[in-house]
Amino acid sequence: MRIATWNVNSVRQRLEHLLDWMKETQPDVVCLQEIKCVDEAFPRAEIESLGYNVATHGQKTFNGVAILSKYPIECETRLPGDLADEQSRYIEAVVSHDGGITRVASIYLPNGNGGPEKYAYKLAWMERLRLHAQELLKLEERLVLAGDFNVIPEPRDVKSPGAWLNDALFLPPTRAAFRELLALGFTDALRAVTDSNDAYTFWDYTAGAWRRNEGIRIDHLLLSPQAADRLTNVTIDRHLRALEKPSDHVPIRVDLA
Repeated sequence: MRIATWNVNSVRQRLEHLLDWMKETQPDVVCLQEIKCVDEAFPRAEIESLGYNVATHGQKTFNGVAILSKYPIECETRLPGDLADEQSRYIEAVVSHDGGITRVASIYLPNGNGGPEKYAYKLAWMERLRLHAQELLKLEERLVLAGDFNVIPEPRDVKSPGAWLNDALFLPPTRAAFRELLALGFTDALRAVTDSNDAYTFWDYTAGAWRRNEGIRIDHLLLSPQAADRLTNVTIDRHLRALEKPSDHVPIRVDLA
C-alpha cells in the first residue's frame, strides 16, 4: 500500500499538478492539507475519475483537509478534545483493503506564529492529538498519521537552523511535544530509512528559498508499530517544487508491504 501526504496549498489552484502526480505515482491513499475550499467546491469529479473515493473536511479560504483512497473508507472529521474548535485541520479514515484495514489521518497542525494565543492553540492542539493517538494505538491496527505537522523535529531537518530559532515550528516546546507523540510508539517513516540532512518538504516562496535549497522538513508520516513493520520505502517527490506555480510543499509517500 502506498500512502502519501501533500499540503497542496489550494487544491483548485494545483489541481493539474495533483492529477498528474497521482497518475504518475499511483498512491493508494492520499492525505491532502490546505485544500482551501468548502466541501462543495472540492474537485471531486476529477479525482473520482481516477478511481478514488473522496472524503473532505473543508473550510472557506483557509485550512481544509482531505483523504483520497482507491479503497472504501469510513471517516471522522473532528479531533477530540475541544468542541469549540471550528478549524478544519483533521480527518481520519478507516481504509478497507484486501489485507484488512489501515487507519489513516490527514493532519494540518497549526502554525503557531503570530502571538502567544496562536502558539498556545498550537500546543493545545498537539496535546489533543497526542491523547487521541494514544487511544488509537490501543486498537493495535496499522495506523498512519500523515500531514503537515508544522514541526521541524531536529536541526538536521532545516538548512539554516539559526534562522528558525524563534519560529513556532522550531521552538523547544514544539519539538518536545512532537517527541512526546513519537514516544507513544510511532516511527518517523523518513528517519527510519535515511539520516539525510537534505530531506526537505517545504521551501518558502520568498527570498529564493527553492533556488538556494533553504528548505525545512515539516511534512511527516508517523507509523504505528503494525505499520512500521511493513515499511519498505519512503520517497519525497521533490521535483514538484520546480513546476510552474507550485505548492510550497512537496508530497512525501511511504510504501507498506
